[in-house]
Amino acid sequence: MNTTEIPLSANNQKFSITILGVQYQMQVNWRGAFWALDISDSTNSPLVFGIPLITGADLLAQYQYLGFGFSLVVICDVSGQENPTESDLGSQSHLLIVTE
Repeated sequence: MNTTEIPLSANNQKFSITILGVQYQMQVNWRGAFWALDISDSTNSPLVFGIPLITGADLLAQYQYLGFGFSLVVICDVSGQENPTESDLGSQSHLLIVTE
């Protein structure tokens, strides 16, 4: 199992990323109470939108039928903190790619 962090900051952002040889467009936005992730293909066609960045689960588990071939997991460095806050995404809360 390989784990790689997607470098983020505590700002709304849109970026391209290549995972397992496939290019994706990702967008992360603060939605007033949580961070949400949108994933599009390389042509910017939507694949999955509005995934809450929460800890304790594979964010893509319910989308296995799309055949991503990897998992996305959120972890927080602060003991007792369940999810990323508006100001700690990328510093104390991290989005990880997990591949086999």
